[in-house]
Amino acid sequence: MRIEHDLIGDYELPATSLWGVHTARAVDNFHISGVPIGHYRNLIRALGLTKAAAARVNAAIGGLDKDKAHFIELAALEVAEGKLDKYFVVDAIQGGAGTSTNMNTNEVIANRALELMGKTPGDYKVIHPLNDVNRSQSTNDVYPTALRLALIFEIELLDQSLSELRDSYQRKADEFSDILKMARTQLQDAVPITLGQEFQAFAVSTSKDTARLHELIPLLSEVNLGGTAVGTELNTPKGYTKKVVAELSKLSGIKLESAHDLVEATQSSGVLVTYSSVLKRIAVKQSKIASDLRLLSSGPRAGFNEINLPEKQAGSSIMPGKVNPVIPEVINQIAFTVIGNDLTVTMAAESGQLQLNAFEPIMARSILMSITYLRNGFATFTKNCVDGITANTDILQQTVENSIGLVTVLSPQLGYENATKVAKYARKQNCSVRQAVVDLELMTEADFDAALGDLVSIAKRAR
Repeated sequence: MRIEHDLIGDYELPATSLWGVHTARAVDNFHISGVPIGHYRNLIRALGLTKAAAARVNAAIGGLDKDKAHFIELAALEVAEGKLDKYFVVDAIQGGAGTSTNMNTNEVIANRALELMGKTPGDYKVIHPLNDVNRSQSTNDVYPTALRLALIFEIELLDQSLSELRDSYQRKADEFSDILKMARTQLQDAVPITLGQEFQAFAVSTSKDTARLHELIPLLSEVNLGGTAVGTELNTPKGYTKKVVAELSKLSGIKLESAHDLVEATQSSGVLVTYSSVLKRIAVKQSKIASDLRLLSSGPRAGFNEINLPEKQAGSSIMPGKVNPVIPEVINQIAFTVIGNDLTVTMAAESGQLQLNAFEPIMARSILMSITYLRNGFATFTKNCVDGITANTDILQQTVENSIGLVTVLSPQLGYENATKVAKYARKQNCSVRQAVVDLELMTEADFDAALGDLVSIAKRAR
């Protein structure tokens, strides 16, 4: 064992532990979610890159011994690469504006750097977590910067999952391009469209959300690194701020910029509110689509039964043969969670007082949870639902021919008065529109079929 000391007093740790007293106290204090920060790979990656950039710049401008900086950088890059994730043990939900996360990072990097030098963990006279690893930094600029960088990395992953879902919708749009059906407005019969047009709308809607995601990147790329405690650049060498942001850009491959006003950037969480609201938009729209698919596949005998969803598992412990739309249902539940997380982010952003928002950890946890749920949810939605959807063409044709709404399409050919006669006749006789126009000698069956064919051609031109 080894003894470490902080302002609270002594703390006994395993001799080989890569975290120290500050991390240990945070672990003791925050038994909250049961999810450690090491669970969030891109956040740890971003923290490692931020510390590596700081070590490089501190060495370059004389703020840190070059030999120390070299080993700190090596350890920090191991953190970025994911080699030390298991040592990031602080709970994701924590008080202190991210201080516990920053302390955990400093201590892991310091002790790993000591190991790389052939020294013993805890030998802080050689490399100190705060004096050396945290040189020219504060939690208040490191944590927000790393979080924003992590969220840029996350966009790439979410975009991939969302784009695959969009492509699946598009394949279905192409497959169903010749299949006529009745559109519905306010759950009432409207006018014919193709099933392909319905899925095309899903694809276009999803494409718009991938665009909204990428609009976040310039907002996230403005960081307050170098601002230290409140944005005044306290305890940083001259020229450090500009250089460290440039170095982090180089290491991460993301073009970052120093915020025009570091004081404002240190206290504002506006970009996190915007990010969360985009996630909510995505969740709400896909949940709406999931609900549409549930409705269109409802039945199979007593519902719409226009499409078939892949059968993935038994739906009931008491009703043999019942299959439920479980994949769309999980998308709905993910959306409910994302909407709740967005409210958490909103309240946390509003509640930050004066020069710092102390609640970025819960914003980080909420946003990263939403992204994880959406990314994984869309993957299963694509693979286990949308890719396998089939159309019930006979039922779709029957609903088109039986719907009184079809007379709207025939009105230009028949005239308004004759179209009205067809509607009245079909209702009174409880027959199809096809039968009504033939019985009233207004069209032949061949003419009627040609009119329906024209609808498909019009739909294809519209695409």
